[in-house]
Parts: sequence; C-alpha cells; structure tokens
Amino acid sequence: MLPPLREVIARHGLAARHSLGQHFLLDGNLTDRIVREAGDLAGRHVIEVGPGPGGLTRSLLASPAADVTAIELDRRAVAAISELAESTGGRLRVIEADALSVDMTTLTPAPRQVIANLPYNVASPLLVRWLRQAAAFERLTLMFQQEVAERICADPGTGAYGRLSVLTQWCCDARIVLRIPPAAFTPPPKVWSAVVALNPRTTQPDPALFARMEALTAAAFGQRRKMLRGALRTLGGEALLARADIAADRRAETLTVAEFDRLVQVLQEA
Repeated sequence: MLPPLREVIARHGLAARHSLGQHFLLDGNLTDRIVREAGDLAGRHVIEVGPGPGGLTRSLLASPAADVTAIELDRRAVAAISELAESTGGRLRVIEADALSVDMTTLTPAPRQVIANLPYNVASPLLVRWLRQAAAFERLTLMFQQEVAERICADPGTGAYGRLSVLTQWCCDARIVLRIPPAAFTPPPKVWSAVVALNPRTTQPDPALFARMEALTAAAFGQRRKMLRGALRTLGGEALLARADIAADRRAETLTVAEFDRLVQVLQEA
C-alpha cells in the first residue's frame, strides 16, 4: 500500500519551488484522466518529465504501459520517486537530470510516448526540442499553462497564433483535451492549466528544414505588426514571398501553416 502523496511531500520536504516551475497535481482522478487521454498504453514505453512526488507517475504505473522513465532535476523529488520505483518490480526508472539536456529518443525503445505535467518555466523549450524529433514519438500528452496550450493550438488570424502554433501544428495534430483549475494543484498556480494531445504527422521535416522554419517563424513573428516584406527582409523579403505566391503586405498571423510550409520550402531551395 503506497503512502498518501501529502505524506510523501512532508517526509521529503517537497515544498514546491517557484524557481523550478513546480505545481504538484495530487488528484488521482485527474492524473488517471490524463493517462486515459494518451490512449492505449499497452506495450508503450512512457517518459515522464518533472514527476515531483509522483502523482501522475502512480497513474502511469497503474496503466498497461510496459515501463515508465521519470526524469527529475530536484533531488528531493528524486528521493521520493526512487521510493516508488522500489515497489514497481523494475517498471519505473528514475533519472536525475535536466530534461533540456537529455535526448529522449535514447532512453527507451519504440513505441515511446511522453506524458507529463511539465514544469512551467521550461515547458515551451522542451516542446520545441521534442518537435525536432517528433517522428520518434508515437504521441505526446503534455500539460501547460492554459495560455501556452492555447498558443500551441491557435488558429491563424487569432491573437494567440504565433511561432509556437506554427512549429507545433507543422509537425503534429494538436488539440486541447482537458482544462484544469488552479485549485487542483499544490500550491495553486495563478492560472488555469490545460493538457494538449500531440500526434506527430506521418511525414516530418528533416533537421535542416526544421531549423529553417525556426528562423523563418522567428523573423515573421518577431515584429508582429510589420508586413512580411519588412519582417522577412533578411531572408529574402519580397523576392522570397513572390516565389511562394504570398502577398508581401500580409502579416505573419494571417498565414496558415500550409503557407509557412510553402515559404520554408522556397527558402530551402534558395
């Protein structure tokens, strides 16, 4: 019988640290729901980032996943999760590391999924890092601040649509599957959170093309009010836009992901 999570937190001095973006989700019904949103995990190798005291980890271990690899930077949480690992018969492996420095594709064989309540302060950089390797993942089920989740899934022409929207939707089908209020967390954050399901597309860009898309979207959205002829001047400006058959007086937020794809293909050819 596992001890209650609040007892684990108290025993290991696991008060959430703002510097690590920590907000612990302890409600088993919610963590079970997140795991269900990831689909059938039978035979899957799951990677969790930032497990904290192990609320989501327990739900993952209750699933039919083949195994779970938990990556945690906070030594207090590593100690707490290691206790849980001792009772799993080898299904849970704990790695003390900064997830931004770990190549997830080397940790487990395929089919692999990432399921995580991401630390708020590194959530976006982690997502972009994984998008570069999207072909290696069957699915990613990730919790973000709701504002970030809405940016990820935003449509063109909306205020939330931007660089993160384009990069994500270029590589994955993305949708918000669950919204979670602040009161569900310990301590409660000031904002709502949301879980995004990301299903990588069958065809993925090679690393060079992805890097060009990063540069293209950084320039296009760097000054949102600028027309593209000015925003993309260093990348070819009007000549680039003409070759992609995109009007030079449009602004970045009006372009669809398909139009950004057309632009980056022309940029690649050039």
